Amino acid sequence: MPEEENNKTNAVIFVISDSAGETASKLAQATMAQYPSVEFTLFRRTFITTDESLFKALKDAKKYDAIILHTLINKHLVEIADQFCQENDLYQFDVLTPPVSEVTKRTGVEPLDEPGAMHHLDKNYFRRIKAMEFAVKYDDGKDPRGFLEADVILLGVSRTSKTPLSLFLANKNLKVANLPVVPQAHIPKQIWEVDPSKVVGLTNDPEVLNTIRKERMVAYGLNPDTAYSDIDKIKEELAFAKDLYEKIGCIIINVASLSIEETASMIMNELNLEDHGYYGSEEEIDEI
Repeated sequence: MPEEENNKTNAVIFVISDSAGETASKLAQATMAQYPSVEFTLFRRTFITTDESLFKALKDAKKYDAIILHTLINKHLVEIADQFCQENDLYQFDVLTPPVSEVTKRTGVEPLDEPGAMHHLDKNYFRRIKAMEFAVKYDDGKDPRGFLEADVILLGVSRTSKTPLSLFLANKNLKVANLPVVPQAHIPKQIWEVDPSKVVGLTNDPEVLNTIRKERMVAYGLNPDTAYSDIDKIKEELAFAKDLYEKIGCIIINVASLSIEETASMIMNELNLEDHGYYGSEEEIDEI
């Protein structure tokens, strides 16, 4: 075995949850991303609602001397996890109890103590589904009327992540429509009728787009060297897009080194849409 493999550092993380485990999983992934040289193994034990299932999950974690991240809301199960980890010298991080306890302390209101409460099929859930349907319906400029109804309008040349961003933002309850920007192509009149503060112009570095487009052509079994991936044509497209964005007066975001999550966060910050439609409207926030 090569010396490099012998020197690999390993770590095991156990996510234990009484629901789907998304919160603790994201925390685990954020932690793992900080250690690219460490070889992680991530185990998920979800929908843990009984003593028996919790003990089994904890015993499995003990076998690996794992780091335990849990989102258990039931106080009895939290006590079991705490005692087990203390007795077996296991590290555990209780994600929910501290902030939930602090809210109770400040408000005097007792929590529901209900597993999976954030996944209720409530009004927010159905608003999110409608936003997802909206993003699909008005993807790629299929129907320009969608621009007049959208919370966010994404413009960008090919391969600037318009569709993934639309769906990601839809998951935040935002109605998003997007339009491919192509030189000499007709720009729908609705784009000029909407508030520029709702519009986001996406751009990219020419070299990055060149690589992405060549890889896309190869994936389709086609010649990578076409007008679509030609660096000079790409520069022309980007210059046309930049000119359009400046005429509209919208914000411009270069996605070259950004993940979908980072770009979405920047959009929400720039357009003052943090948690829009999810935890309360601006009017409700102002009343607090």
